[in-house]
Amino acid sequence: MLDKKQIDYSIAIKVSIISLVVNIVLTLFKLFAGIFAHSMAMVSDAIHSASDVFSTFIVMLGVKLAAKQEDAKHRYGHERYESVAAIVLAMVLAFTGIGIGYKGIAVIIDGSYKDMAKPGTLAIVAAVVSIVVKEAMFWYTRHYAVKINSDALRADAWHHRTDALSSIGSFIGILGAMMGVLVLDNVASIVIALLILIAAIDIFKDAIKKMTDESCDQKIEDKMQKTICEVEGVCGVDMLKTRMFGNRIYVEIEIAVDGTMSLEKAHAIAENVHDKLEKEWEEVKHCTVHVNPSAKQEKSEKTA
Repeated sequence: MLDKKQIDYSIAIKVSIISLVVNIVLTLFKLFAGIFAHSMAMVSDAIHSASDVFSTFIVMLGVKLAAKQEDAKHRYGHERYESVAAIVLAMVLAFTGIGIGYKGIAVIIDGSYKDMAKPGTLAIVAAVVSIVVKEAMFWYTRHYAVKINSDALRADAWHHRTDALSSIGSFIGILGAMMGVLVLDNVASIVIALLILIAAIDIFKDAIKKMTDESCDQKIEDKMQKTICEVEGVCGVDMLKTRMFGNRIYVEIEIAVDGTMSLEKAHAIAENVHDKLEKEWEEVKHCTVHVNPSAKQEKSEKTA
């Protein structure tokens, strides 16, 4: 029977293969439309889609490495490879955006857009198809990214969304150019570049957070503390620390229990805390529970 890590891996690979096929077909169609309909914005859009093809390979590699079991050199697993893949994706997006933006600005500055032919109807059709397909791929990929809590898939989902947004920019620019305002085609390229850069920065920031042992959100820690206190025998929580390890969470806890109880009973309470947390939070990979005698009890003993 497959474990959760293997199931998540198979889901991620299935989604990535579908993304790969869609991106290749869409890239070729948009490139054809951009060249033959004389649209700089659509050619830029096609380049963005081509970067999606490369990014999907990165996602597949990151997911494959993250799914590997712990070994002698990686006692804590390989989950951070997903964050590495997300960082590489962010860099690919950033360079793509800079390249598209630079070309659009250069054409506007030198005025060469004035000599360009008006975009044809095929460019508008390509933009509409791209908007619909890429927005659908965003929701499809995001659904499974949330389901298996995958950083790489989440980054790839936003890559689809930026492509949909860039196609909206292409649509507006192409439509404006067809109406005689030729510069709008290149202005659309610059807007596309900015959207791509914003997405790249967001993906990069999120991945870095998970590479630097940042704690969970305070709301999550508060919920964990409440869950711990619900376990019978727990007098209080002396310490609760969390850290992100890729898309997984490590938790360190110190609980207070009645100091007069046997070691066996205290250990059983700690085990219950451990099991309850890992059951209620699937993303918790490892939970360490340390037991302290209750501070109230210590105080009463000193008074006596």
